[in-house]
Amino acid sequence: MIRHWKAATPAAAGAAALLAAAVALLPGRLWPTLGQLIVGHWLVLLLAVAGVTGLTVGGVLWRRSQPAAEASAAPAPPQRPLRPLPSWLLGLGFLAVAGITWAAVWGLQSTIPAGVGSPLEQAQLRVETIRTGLSVGAGVGAAAALLLALRRQQVTERTQQATEYDAGEKRVTELYVKAAEQLGSDKAPVRLAGLYALERLAQDNPAHQQSIVDVICAYLRMPYTPPAEKQTPKPDQPTQPDPREERQVRLEAQRILARHLRPKTLDGSPGSGYWNGVTLDLTEATLLDADFTNCILHARFDNAFFVGEAGFDNATFANSACFDNARFSGKAFFIGSIIVGFGHFDGVYFGEGVSFSGVTCKGGITLTAATVRGIADFDKEMFARNSFLDGAKFEGGVYLDDHITESVDSFTHLRPLATRFQIDLINGRVVHVLSEEKLEGDAESE
Repeated sequence: MIRHWKAATPAAAGAAALLAAAVALLPGRLWPTLGQLIVGHWLVLLLAVAGVTGLTVGGVLWRRSQPAAEASAAPAPPQRPLRPLPSWLLGLGFLAVAGITWAAVWGLQSTIPAGVGSPLEQAQLRVETIRTGLSVGAGVGAAAALLLALRRQQVTERTQQATEYDAGEKRVTELYVKAAEQLGSDKAPVRLAGLYALERLAQDNPAHQQSIVDVICAYLRMPYTPPAEKQTPKPDQPTQPDPREERQVRLEAQRILARHLRPKTLDGSPGSGYWNGVTLDLTEATLLDADFTNCILHARFDNAFFVGEAGFDNATFANSACFDNARFSGKAFFIGSIIVGFGHFDGVYFGEGVSFSGVTCKGGITLTAATVRGIADFDKEMFARNSFLDGAKFEGGVYLDDHITESVDSFTHLRPLATRFQIDLINGRVVHVLSEEKLEGDAESE
C-alpha cells in the first residue's frame, strides 16, 4: 500500500525546485554546450529519466508491498480516506505542462547561435529544438500521468482494504454472537464449544481479547452451586443434566484464562498465546480449584468463592491483589508471588490455611478482620511496610520465615495490632494464635 502521500508530494516538488535552482546557477557560457548536448542526445536523456523514474517507483511499490509483521490475522483498519482532488488542480497541471514545454522550446531556441551555418541548417536546428522541447513536455506530462496513476492505485487499495476490514469485522461479530449464544445453551458440550470458539477468536483478533475475556469472566460470575461429591437420583425424579458437567465447563473457562495469562511456557520460552494487558473482573465469581500459577494478573477477586485449593504461586499482581471478603474453602497458596501494589485481604476467610512464603509485597498488605482456620505461613518482609492485622483470627498455626514464634513480642513488634494475642506452642512446631475476644470469652466461662 502506498502511504504518506501528502509527505511524498511536497518532497517531489522540493526536489524539482532544487534541481531547477542548480540548473539556474550554471554559468552562461555553459548554456550553449548544454543545449547542444540536449539536442544531440535528447532520446538518451529521455530514456535515462524514464529509467530512473521507473526504478524509483518500482522500489517504492515493492517496499510498500512487503507484508507487515502483525500478530493479528484480522485485516488492518483502513486509513483515513483520501480527500478528492479539486477540479482546478487538473487545469493547473495542464498549464504547468504547457509552460514547461514552452520554456524548454524557448530555452533551446535561444541557444542557437545567430549567423552560423546556412539558413537551411538554422531551420533544421530550430526544428530539432522544437522537437526536443515537445519531448520534454511529453516527459513532464507522462510524469504527471504517472502520479495520477499512483494516486488511483492508492485509492483502489484503500477501498479494497476498507472492504476487507468491514468483511472481517462482520465475520468477527457473527462468530462472537454465535459463541455467546453457545454459552447460553443447556448442554455442556455446546457451552464448551462456545468457550473454544471465543478463545480462538481472541487469539486471532487481539483487539477483541478484552471483550472476550469479559464474557468469560461474566460467565464465571453467574450464580453457581458446586455439586456434591456423590448424588443418587431418585427413581421418580425426571432426567436432569448432570451438575458435574457445569463443573467441567467452569474448569475449562478458568484454564483458558490462566493459559493466556502466562507469558512463558513450562520450559521458559516466550508463550505465543499470551494476552498482554487484559483485565479480569472475577468479583463474586465461583472458582473451582483455581490455578493461576506463574500468571501476570490485572484482576479483582473481591467476594469471590474459591472451592478447593487455590494456587497463585509465582504469580505477579501487576496492580494490587484484591481479595477483600473472599472465601477459600481449601488451602490457598501465594508462594513466591509478587504484589506490585497493595495486598487487600480484609475480611478474607481461609478455610484450611494459607501460605504467603516468599511473597514480595511492595505496597504492604492488610488482613484486617481476616480468619485463618489452619496454618498461616508468612515472611517477615511482608510486614516491613504498611501492613495491618487488626482483628485477624488465626485459629491454626502461624509461621514466620519457617521459624516458630516463641513470644507475643516476637510477633506483635512487626506492627502494633488493635488486639493482643496469646501464643501457645504445641510439640515445638505449631504456634496457636487466639484473638483477645476468644480469650475473654474463655475467661468468662471459667
